[in-house]
Amino acid sequence: MLKGIPSILSPDLLKILMEMGHGDTIVIADGNFPGASLARRLIRLDGHGAAPLLDATLRLFPLDTYTDTPVKLMEVVPGDPVETPIWDEYAAIVEMHAPGTQIGRAERFAFYGLAREAYCVIQTGETALYANILLQKGVVLG
Repeated sequence: MLKGIPSILSPDLLKILMEMGHGDTIVIADGNFPGASLARRLIRLDGHGAAPLLDATLRLFPLDTYTDTPVKLMEVVPGDPVETPIWDEYAAIVEMHAPGTQIGRAERFAFYGLAREAYCVIQTGETALYANILLQKGVVLG
């Protein structure tokens, strides 16, 4: 065990976060996301929600400051009446760890394309719909 590492971050996930370089992306996916068919690397965290994982990840993971939107959400499909209150949770978590960071959105199939190119997809047990979020890694300063 290590001190100061959130327990939700498994050894395999910590290894992935360390391997990633500047500009690499990672997707935190909800339970409905087609992670197994899209991911180059897949880590399963079925017993966990996406918001606690986002919080734990951003404690260690710098966001890219060389892009306008280092955080992206999957847009709701037009006409789908789904509410997305988890997006407010995500925004608060991002603001706490990286104040002023802009959060972008990507159309569903464009998001799938970004996930195919991501360094890793983390499949959670999150039950909220449209709870998929992509993070672009920045550099650790000083």
